Amino acid sequence: MIRTLLIAALAVLAALPARAAFETRATAAWVYDMTTGAVLLEKDADRPVPPASMSKLMTLYMLFEAVADGRVTLATEFTVSSRAKAMGGSTMFLNERDRPTVEELIRGIIVNSGNDACVVVAEGLAGSEEAFARLMTERARAIGLMHTTLANSTGWPHPDHRMSMRDLGVLTVRIIEDFPQFYPYFNEREYDYKNRSPANRFNRNPLFRLDIGADGLKTGHTSEAGYGLVGSAVQGDRRVVFAITGLPDDRARAEEGERIVNWAFRQFVLRTVAPAGQRVAEAEVWLGAAPTVGLVPERDVRMLVPALVQDGIATRVVYTGPVEAPIAAGARLGELVVSVPGLPDLRVPLVAETAVASAGILGRMMTAARVLAARAAAAF
Repeated sequence: MIRTLLIAALAVLAALPARAAFETRATAAWVYDMTTGAVLLEKDADRPVPPASMSKLMTLYMLFEAVADGRVTLATEFTVSSRAKAMGGSTMFLNERDRPTVEELIRGIIVNSGNDACVVVAEGLAGSEEAFARLMTERARAIGLMHTTLANSTGWPHPDHRMSMRDLGVLTVRIIEDFPQFYPYFNEREYDYKNRSPANRFNRNPLFRLDIGADGLKTGHTSEAGYGLVGSAVQGDRRVVFAITGLPDDRARAEEGERIVNWAFRQFVLRTVAPAGQRVAEAEVWLGAAPTVGLVPERDVRMLVPALVQDGIATRVVYTGPVEAPIAAGARLGELVVSVPGLPDLRVPLVAETAVASAGILGRMMTAARVLAARAAAAF
């Protein structure tokens, strides 16, 4: 039988994802709180659009994987083809005599947005940029980027080169979680390969000029895509990741990035609702050495509280019971359900606080007697 236990409200609590009112000027956007796993904003987030240089994040992801699995090291040198040297747009000014290392190429892609560096990586890892693009698309789908199709390594305009803002945001989360050893490169503010372009040495991320905790990741711009930004910022215990596109100019991109970061951190407060191991309810036990078992969360339950949500919050515990013994400590037995008007319910798994052994013969006899007594009482 499914049992529902109403429990006291846990301070000021809110379920996520919460969409507090926010209007973005971007044509497509996705904003995500990594600390809690909450999607704070999505606007046309699954529409495949031209990603421009923001798709270089996938080129970097492929290169990071190659380093991590030992195919190359940070000191591995790559050759530069005439095709790579001839790339237009943003470059790190490579020529055929150069032998840039993997580390130099990483910095050149991130800081200088080097199209030449991307082609060098593509040819070095897959033999050709076309083959590399196919591998990137396959790998993107494998890690859950379902609205991504890549035709090149650079983000150069192509009718088949598309990513969604959600995919760019999810890719960013994967980079941060899968390759923390490489993420500091995204926070580098300037790089000039062999002192060839002092004017192009500065990172284009407009949020670096602000004191808002920004530490990455990548800008993008083409006439078709408009101005876009994949960004991340840390304040206190929280990290926010976002992807936006379709802004009319560099100034609008900078302003929108700042607005999103400020909104995400100021309009939501991080709360620990229930510490790991804290009993929130008890479940009845059938034929056990104890009549009940405590229900606790496995890990700290941390949630974002929208600043304007103060009332109408309800919490309850749901489990199927009574739970038959024996019960192992840590066995999942139910859920803590948090409800806020107008928002989806948040469901948090609850597990057994302690182990409960099966009752002995005496315990079983006493349980049987209680059941018979209850049935007899019901009959009258």
